[in-house]
Amino acid sequence: MGARFSGAVLAAILLACGNVRAHASDHKAPPAKPANEYAAFDSHANEHVTIAAEPCDDPKDCPFFRLGYIQHGLLPIRVIITNDSDHALLLDEARMQFISASNDKLPAATEDDINRRLFTIKNAEGTKIPIIPVTIHRPVDKKIVQDDQDFGFKTSRVEPHSTLAGYLFYDVKQLDDPALKHAELYVKMIYTAGSKDELFSFSIPFDKWLAANPDAASNHPRK
Repeated sequence: MGARFSGAVLAAILLACGNVRAHASDHKAPPAKPANEYAAFDSHANEHVTIAAEPCDDPKDCPFFRLGYIQHGLLPIRVIITNDSDHALLLDEARMQFISASNDKLPAATEDDINRRLFTIKNAEGTKIPIIPVTIHRPVDKKIVQDDQDFGFKTSRVEPHSTLAGYLFYDVKQLDDPALKHAELYVKMIYTAGSKDELFSFSIPFDKWLAANPDAASNHPRK
């Protein structure tokens, strides 16, 4: 005999299904705009390429992430590349470094780096063990992989007259707070497809973003 549900039970099931669908749809970043519409960007007129950097220093401003990266000292930065030239750009060898006010040069964190930062005994939420950090050896958490798939770069090729965007994460936990002050994103080793000519490097100062976002958490560091 098939299961029979009362009206109240059926309504609860439908509500739960709706909540699941709504939760899944929450994991969407805003559509990327042309790079020169962001507060912090560097534009190369002769090369017809513009790169912008849009950090997220407050979890409320990027609620689509599945994990608390910012709370663990990982700064998400959306890199937006607008290619207004007539040839494609290749990012396969590109280097995108966070350079601090003290000239610390930080590469973008890998999935393994992020996994180690989030899942150590010292960083694990709720732990009461007062010892040095001990890495919990485990596969990369699936939520990290999903966030990379959803919000990272979908391809390493920027087609002509198009914009490509993706989030990178930088481990700024050991930097002076606020890490963004007098820092910059330095991008180099972008090549044109075919001729393989290297573009000049790009420097995107985060002070521009701070000036345009006076209410940002980085403008009100904790004492």
